[in-house]
Amino acid sequence: MEAALAYKIPTWCYSRIANPSLYYFENTLALLEGYGLAGETGCCATASGMAAIHTATEPFLAVDPKRPTAKLNFVATCQVYGGTFQLFSVRRMQERGIECRWVKNSADLEEWAAKIDENTRFLYGELPSNPGQAFFDLAAVARLAHAHELPLIVDSTVATPALLRPLCHGADIVVQSVTKTMTTSGFGIAGALIARKNLTSRFGNDQLKADFAAYVKQLPNRDMGPNLSPMNAILSLNDMRTLRSKIDLFSRSTMQVAEFLAGHPAIERVDYLGLPQHPLHALASRYLFLVDAEHDAEYRRPVNRYGHLMSLRVKGGAEPTRRVFDAFQRIWRATDLGRIKSVATIPAISTHSQQGEEGRCLADIPDNLIRLCVGGEHPDDIIADLDQALRAIDGTVQVAVPAAFSTGGASRELPGPR
Repeated sequence: MEAALAYKIPTWCYSRIANPSLYYFENTLALLEGYGLAGETGCCATASGMAAIHTATEPFLAVDPKRPTAKLNFVATCQVYGGTFQLFSVRRMQERGIECRWVKNSADLEEWAAKIDENTRFLYGELPSNPGQAFFDLAAVARLAHAHELPLIVDSTVATPALLRPLCHGADIVVQSVTKTMTTSGFGIAGALIARKNLTSRFGNDQLKADFAAYVKQLPNRDMGPNLSPMNAILSLNDMRTLRSKIDLFSRSTMQVAEFLAGHPAIERVDYLGLPQHPLHALASRYLFLVDAEHDAEYRRPVNRYGHLMSLRVKGGAEPTRRVFDAFQRIWRATDLGRIKSVATIPAISTHSQQGEEGRCLADIPDNLIRLCVGGEHPDDIIADLDQALRAIDGTVQVAVPAAFSTGGASRELPGPR
């Protein structure tokens, strides 16, 4: 017991730190994200994606004993998940005085470079971003980070290792909200960080740099406890077994849906990296590939895939957007993404509501934007649902509310379906 709890021998003596299910989960993710990397990787699993983001960034924000009064900062893309925005802007900036320097246009390398100084601790980016589909030159930003001896941390939840493995392009740490696309059933909640060994950082001790995943697992997370339960590890692992085939299917369906919406008269704009007219299409096409397509009997060549997440902007503002949203019948109205079922939400009133109007304006998330995550249904069915919902803009779609939701047991007519 003494040797085990001092990390001198491997053991399962304390399940919150280590158990067989958790180790299998972590080793699987380390192998997936490290596939094709000329180097070793490690993984630390967490109870959620937000726990993974906190775990991946917090160790770099400790006070430097040599410069205890230095005002710390880090550089991050402003187009991130709403929970990430809150963690950085409220928990770090407002509550602790650690400056987050937002990069508005992540594709502009000069903007990244202009925000780095001697007190910067890391660079952070999300790609493709949720919900706006922002993208940046991953290898170039990694080179910039390393030129300043800083680690690059990348949230790759939307792409998953089936389409993108940031460590292979120079990133030091990858964050995954495994709750999302990796756990398509929606039954598990999990997060993970996967780090290259011997990462680049001008801050931190030798143990942190040599094996960041093991360091945070054995020390900070031992004390703070954001650990993943064995059952959630098993639920996610079960869904991961078909990750590549699902991502291929979802991506092909999403492309069809995006092409339909791009030509619809009620749509102001469609954000999907797979569309040739998207301003970042060429850049994304350099990075987003279906893994091992060149060895697949169906393809026999490298194949671009752009994932399951897209956004659409409805003409006319918030009111018609809500009418369209309320009219969905097959598409689920929920805040999740990456499911086997198609899911949509309005980020301005859900996933990104807390960051406020100013924060949403910074990240280009208007109130007429609907985030759509296409699932495993036939794309024709999703397109048909979108088509009928878009007719709700003029108020012509009406359905009866079930008696259980009506007053006095009588049905009443309202715009949109139940």
